[in-house]
Amino acid sequence: MVNRKELDPEKSPGAKFGQRLRQLRDGRGWTQDELGARMGCTGTHISAVETGRRPPTRRFAASADRVFGTGDGLERQSRAVRYTALLEGFPEYVRHEARAAEMRLYEVGVIPGLLQTPEYAATLEADAVRREAITPEQASERVALVAERQATLARSPSPLIFAVLDEECILRPMGDPEIMDAQFAQFAQLLEFAELPNTTLQIAPFRMGARRPFSLPITVLTLPDRSLMSYAESSQRGHLERETSFVLPILTACHQLQAEALSQAASVALIEQVRKGTP
Repeated sequence: MVNRKELDPEKSPGAKFGQRLRQLRDGRGWTQDELGARMGCTGTHISAVETGRRPPTRRFAASADRVFGTGDGLERQSRAVRYTALLEGFPEYVRHEARAAEMRLYEVGVIPGLLQTPEYAATLEADAVRREAITPEQASERVALVAERQATLARSPSPLIFAVLDEECILRPMGDPEIMDAQFAQFAQLLEFAELPNTTLQIAPFRMGARRPFSLPITVLTLPDRSLMSYAESSQRGHLERETSFVLPILTACHQLQAEALSQAASVALIEQVRKGTP
């Protein structure tokens, strides 16, 4: 075939998905235009996905599954492509988070994903799109992932969650006045989180100063077999640590942070004050 681009499935998750899509299409003897007509898109779109120039959205992958009768195989494979906008190590961390017996997390600057409202999450990702750090499609997937992560918390037995937020998380303005309504809803969700029987919410006040053991976000997971795992990230990458000897000092620092932070009662009172505009 003239101008048929060779695909290297090892190049990226997108290239691997594209090769699979082409194999299925070739197996049916369809042109890209014919497949596009069946899926409700153009042949040009099919070509862009096959060659890795455009990531497959969840809707695209689900449509392809329907056309080829592949169950949810393509949709599941597409997740690895869509999550390329996430920091290194984070998709793997999320899989462990979904089965953890206990979570200890510390966040700086923004409300952590497990505690975000959909509106708060969408506001954060909209800014990433504005900065051209991610595409609108990737922003939608990130927001959807927040909901998926929160849904896993409804499992039984419920995981224990110890969350410590830097004071900046609740004081940082989110933008225009209309967005502030979403921020007030976010405060309400934090207060609801604090009332759950399996959670503890604390604020690390600015006055802690150098006594903060962390300067970047950190999470420690205790898995059902009591093994430990930590996840830390900077603005550019994430790191998943499984070696217990490295995780234990981080766990110790988490305990020290909880001891230094405001009690849950004092933290809830502070959030109430900020919500009323009287910090």
